[in-house]
Amino acid sequence: MMKRGLIVLLAATLVVSGCGLFKSKDNIHPPKPVPKFTATLTVMRLWSNSIGDGAGNSGVRLRPAISDGVVYAASTNGSLVAWKLDNGATVWSHSSGSGWHPFGWFKGREHDHFAGGPSVADGMLFVGTQKGGVYAFEAKTGKELWRAQASSEVISAPAIAGGKVFVRSNDGHVFAFDEQTGKQLWLYDRGDVPALSLRGNGTLLAVNGAVFFGSDNGKLVALSQADGSTLWSVPVASGEGRTDIERIDDSDGRLVFADGKLFVDAYHGNVMAVDPANGRTLWSRPLSGYTGVDEGGGKVIAVDAASNIWALDASNGGDLWKQDKLEWRWLSAPAVQMDKYIVIGDLQGYVYWLNLANGELAAKEQPAGSAIVARPLIAGDIALVEGDDGSVTAYRVSGG
Repeated sequence: MMKRGLIVLLAATLVVSGCGLFKSKDNIHPPKPVPKFTATLTVMRLWSNSIGDGAGNSGVRLRPAISDGVVYAASTNGSLVAWKLDNGATVWSHSSGSGWHPFGWFKGREHDHFAGGPSVADGMLFVGTQKGGVYAFEAKTGKELWRAQASSEVISAPAIAGGKVFVRSNDGHVFAFDEQTGKQLWLYDRGDVPALSLRGNGTLLAVNGAVFFGSDNGKLVALSQADGSTLWSVPVASGEGRTDIERIDDSDGRLVFADGKLFVDAYHGNVMAVDPANGRTLWSRPLSGYTGVDEGGGKVIAVDAASNIWALDASNGGDLWKQDKLEWRWLSAPAVQMDKYIVIGDLQGYVYWLNLANGELAAKEQPAGSAIVARPLIAGDIALVEGDDGSVTAYRVSGG
């Protein structure tokens, strides 16, 4: 396990440094400079807070969650906080240390840091940890409700549906826990994790009575929410080459369910539209990506391994436009805002707004002092951006 962990960490480091560098003669792909352009969109900073230690180089993609006008955020040092969306004022916060809290003695998590989430549903907050812990908190107060245990670290956000909390651990297992008690209900243990894979797990998607996820061996898998049985499994990537690195074919990005279709991407693979009922491919477009996709305005937005941004026709996968001014800037997953803009972060802490219609750059800001790896979170005209330095910043767009 230790050897595999070191190999995976090495692969992750290389990927963050440059996913396409393995085929480069000099192994260098310098990022394009920060583009200069005339802004066509007014962006106003509402507030900026710090959650404490950010993800840093840990490879986790913590990002906030929003519910009922409250922003919830977690840090790798075990801090959990709730802020008001409109002004960033603190609603409640607590850290992982043991001690007396408003609800009595709290046994801390000093050596088990948050790594996946948070997710919020049904008045509860759910977070995964680096040692495989799964925690449930009362969203209104931050009071801990229960703890459960997965088989290894949980570095993607839990999914909640039908009274169950679904969690994917980094060894490829998927767990279902009772939402109210934390009792384990079922386990999917056929993860088939290859010897070498990108560090990270795509977030589970729980809709239509199924749990969907992209696997570390390049497949899109659907499980029954009821009992964890496999409904279907289809390949979305087939890494080829002479080396293990060239054969990496993870599907670790964000899945999107829209207009009755599943949209997915994969490293050394394709962007695809899939029928969620049976896994049938509706269309497939060769494009190697690892961030995940988003959909809006009839377009699927994808980022390739060189950080080019693509807009594809959601109905057939046809190319609509390509934006290459951010090439090799190691972009986050894209987020569509108001069906008018795309919000995306980069390795130097910049966040950009692009026009969804044509891909032109509309605005940029620099909220973070380090990389923005997590996908921006959208709430109407507000975009929330979390940097790897632990900063969380809210922007409101107007004009354009």
